[in-house]
Amino acid sequence: MNETASKKHIHVACALIERDGLVLAAQRSAVMNLPLKWEFPGGKLEAGESAEECLRRELVEEMGVTIAVGRPLPLHTHSYDTFTVTLYPFVCTIESDTITLHEHAAIIWLPPDELHTLDWAEADWPVLEAYAQKIDGPPRFRGAVPHA
Repeated sequence: MNETASKKHIHVACALIERDGLVLAAQRSAVMNLPLKWEFPGGKLEAGESAEECLRRELVEEMGVTIAVGRPLPLHTHSYDTFTVTLYPFVCTIESDTITLHEHAAIIWLPPDELHTLDWAEADWPVLEAYAQKIDGPPRFRGAVPHA
């Protein structure tokens, strides 16, 4: 069996949560896979669950918040050394006032043009790029995207 066929492939819905002109980023905990990398919150799709349903469930589980799922961004598949992930990103709004972290080390609200300053998980860079294109045209972060 070749290496690609033996890799686990996971499907993850992620939320680009907007509030008052800012976007929420979440830092993975030190004990999670890809420790201390920044990501858009979300989680693995369960059997028979839509990406939107997954986001609503995961945000309650991970942060104790309810969200309104908005427009989708393009899917993105990224291959890490030990697994492959397909991200299903959505632009969302938060409906709760209080965030309680159950899994992440930290969160931060940043203006869209400062998101590229964080140490993102590699799979999230193309999502960040797609979001930037949706909000104001041409690519903004191309120079900041890590090269393999």
